[in-house]
Amino acid sequence: MKKKLGYFVVAYFVITMLWAYSWHMLWFHELYVSWGAFQREQPIIQLGIAATLIQGIVIGYLYPFYYKGGTAVVQGIKFNLVIGLMTYTAMGFATAAKFQIEPISVFLIYHTVFQFIQFILTGTALGLIYKPST
Repeated sequence: MKKKLGYFVVAYFVITMLWAYSWHMLWFHELYVSWGAFQREQPIIQLGIAATLIQGIVIGYLYPFYYKGGTAVVQGIKFNLVIGLMTYTAMGFATAAKFQIEPISVFLIYHTVFQFIQFILTGTALGLIYKPST
């Protein structure tokens, strides 16, 4: 089980970092800056790394308690979307609450799409890594 957790943490980290960097720093960077969603000239990458690793550890640790059978990838995505709501509220609603982001509704739409795709991608990895051996 520790091996699967390790594989998932690595997969979650790689997928999330590639997805987040592409979305926030390449494709929509200027839009996020115009909203005031970024306060730092240079983000503190180590904090993002720590947050991502902790998320991966928690999700990978909890998933075996949830999975009771069924299509592994579908179950991984379902679990990840549900647990992802915790991350979503902290990163979406809390960010909009702390920073002067206008219009909030557009920010939340972009953020919802970003996290929905993130948790489908990482949920797919979760299901593939934890699927029962045949």
